[in-house]
Amino acid sequence: MDDIKEILETLRTNQEIARKFFEIESSILSVFNFKDLFERLLAEIKEKFGIPYVWISMIDKSKISNLVQSLISSEIIKERLNVIDRNTFLDLTENKITPILANDDLKPFYKLLPPKQKYLIRSLAIAPITLDGEIIGSLNHADHSELRYWPGMDTSLLEQLAVKVSICLSNVMAHEQLRSLAFRDPLTGLLNRRTMDNVLKREFNRAKRYATPLSLLFLDLDDFKVVNGLYGHDIGDDLLKYVAKHLEEMSRKSDVVARFAGDEFVIILPSTPLKKAQNLVNRLQNFFQKNPPNFDGISIPILISFGIASIEDETVTDTVSLLKRADTVLYKAKKMKRGYGNDNPTIE
Repeated sequence: MDDIKEILETLRTNQEIARKFFEIESSILSVFNFKDLFERLLAEIKEKFGIPYVWISMIDKSKISNLVQSLISSEIIKERLNVIDRNTFLDLTENKITPILANDDLKPFYKLLPPKQKYLIRSLAIAPITLDGEIIGSLNHADHSELRYWPGMDTSLLEQLAVKVSICLSNVMAHEQLRSLAFRDPLTGLLNRRTMDNVLKREFNRAKRYATPLSLLFLDLDDFKVVNGLYGHDIGDDLLKYVAKHLEEMSRKSDVVARFAGDEFVIILPSTPLKKAQNLVNRLQNFFQKNPPNFDGISIPILISFGIASIEDETVTDTVSLLKRADTVLYKAKKMKRGYGNDNPTIE
């Protein structure tokens, strides 16, 4: 009789655990952004199961790690996210996709713990998560008790949850990529013209309100059509991506780099007077002249024309006139190059 009661009690316990896992799965499947997904997942696991420590380990430079770090601003996530070297992670997990349980000699697993957090753990469960078949990290649980997770216990529900998390990550990734297409140029990854217009309006209004400087660079590649004609559009695309990459790298974090159209780019420079904008132009020209890209053994020289405008100019009354002014200076610079050589009057 006691054996039957024990069996029934075990069944009830397992049913309750399964119900909680199902509730968590149902909850996260309706989420379509990284921040909400991780916040909800970590909070519900901790609340429903009373687990002291729940966190995410993410393999550095995986398909998702950079995107997750750039999108997440949540303090909760910062405290419960650990980015780990790929080889270190795969060594710890032995490249398995099934959950790993441990309650002895836990020191090697400390590498999975979030930085600057104090965890007193005596047992843990590591459930690897994947994206498109590639292991990208793990969902981790840990407890003060060494009896909470022990090798040999049933991990089927935990494995099922990890699969659901992996599916959610795939869905969220697709959703975020689609959302990104709305404001990013698909070739270079820079902001597109529509988004640039909105950002420029915001920065223009801010500069006027607080009486701070604002400058804008308008630039394009000289003889880009010649490059396409000689080497093909694939090389031309590679050249645009090369230029875009270095425009971003050489600009400040507060600057905004966008692809305007074709081989034309715009850099919005908040809190920057005209003369300092010219300094950036000089650095960019010097860099591209000294560092031509090499594609399949072909070195492509890069010549760029610039036009600079600023709200210091009394003729600039709105964003349209600011862009038009920079475009006019750019046009004159290109005309002078064609007529008189390589002089480039970026400022008038």
